[in-house]
Amino acid sequence: MHDLQRSGARSPCRTSGHAGSYVHARTLGGVSSPDAFAVPGVDWVRLGPGLTRLRRLQAGAVLVLTLALLAVLAWRVPGWRVGSGVLAAGAGGLAAVGWRVLDRSVRAWGYAERADDLVVTRGAVWRRIDLVPYGRMQMVDVSSGPAERAFGLASVRLHTASPSTRAYIPGLAPAEAARLRDRLTRRGQQQAAGL
Repeated sequence: MHDLQRSGARSPCRTSGHAGSYVHARTLGGVSSPDAFAVPGVDWVRLGPGLTRLRRLQAGAVLVLTLALLAVLAWRVPGWRVGSGVLAAGAGGLAAVGWRVLDRSVRAWGYAERADDLVVTRGAVWRRIDLVPYGRMQMVDVSSGPAERAFGLASVRLHTASPSTRAYIPGLAPAEAARLRDRLTRRGQQQAAGL
């Protein structure tokens, strides 16, 4: 099972490419670990600060639009001054918390290329780890929307036969995204040929 060992105890750590399979939290990668999300011996490649700046700008734009809408409601709708003030204070509080969570969320992203699979970890609040065997990859694509291009970023998305696979890596420099796409495609072809 590509470095994954089954055991009697089960953990809700789902792995991509193995729909419905669960792995024991302590035998991920064949090495014992007390943490279900630790992959011993892996040097994670972390994302740069560009994605944090982009997401903060997007969150800031949503906050400004929300406050503007509340100001219009307070001005135009009778009896909405107090309600709009309470909602504005709540939106400000959520924005302050979200500002910090966005930074932690981006710092939690990481990926590592191993001999048989790609490992992607993410999530500051709800953690997730995806192990995608190269032989199961059907397609690797690179995308970059207008906001990402403005910040010089691109995303790599992995597609497998399993519809539950949601492994993707955002916030990469376009050159790194292209390199990763080409390397993963080549490894996928090699692994598929060896089956």
